[in-house]
Amino acid sequence: MEATLAALLPEGIGTGAAALLVVASFFTSALTASFGLGGGVAMLALLGLFVPVAALIPIHGAVQLGSNSGRAWYQRANIRPTVALPFIAGSVVGAIAGAFLVVQLPDAILKTVLGVFIIVITWAKFPWIARLSKAGLSIASAVLAIVTMFVGATGPLVSPVLARFLENDRKGLVATHAAVMVIQHGLKIVVFGIAGFAFGEWLPLIAAMIATGYLGTLSGTSLLNRMPEETFQRWFRILLTLLALDLLRRGLVDLF
Repeated sequence: MEATLAALLPEGIGTGAAALLVVASFFTSALTASFGLGGGVAMLALLGLFVPVAALIPIHGAVQLGSNSGRAWYQRANIRPTVALPFIAGSVVGAIAGAFLVVQLPDAILKTVLGVFIIVITWAKFPWIARLSKAGLSIASAVLAIVTMFVGATGPLVSPVLARFLENDRKGLVATHAAVMVIQHGLKIVVFGIAGFAFGEWLPLIAAMIATGYLGTLSGTSLLNRMPEETFQRWFRILLTLLALDLLRRGLVDLF
């Protein structure tokens, strides 16, 4: 039995590591389905322990594409089209523009700047953001899409911006976040596919992680539906702040 399972796995990934990743996919998806973020970053960190560096971002993107697709479908009634559609349009334009950028900032500077950005937009009051037109929202999402060309897990960048347009709407925030992340991860997969990354040998593991991730989505959505709005908003901000502080820590360590 173990030999059969091993034959389905890519070279260098043992059955124990694969089992851990498949189980972890359930919990990371449940986390994101409950709070709208956190699971992607946790999964990226875990994959980094077992997956070769060259395969890390494309495999993470494929797993997150499946996870977000399942969450967007299951929570589709709560997707807010007035926010999602202009954000998606801007993301597509930004991703195309970002693909042609030849100047790349040092990774340490990016992490530091993004950490500060997330903390400021999470805790500071910007009433004008909620009054942005659809064109303004598209421009903001295009800028974020360009930034995502340089970083791996992008949920913490998108979440605080969406939160400003969907205040006191936890179900809309989580579902709309899933919808826009489907596009962002989908674009990433297309880029890696064109570049020649061989997804084939990873498909059984990816499929298993997506399957358990969907079960995690069902569990996390149940928690989201029972959670009071005030509780969600408090833990949403705390989780965002912790992720931002970790970005700052890693950026400053690399700088100094």
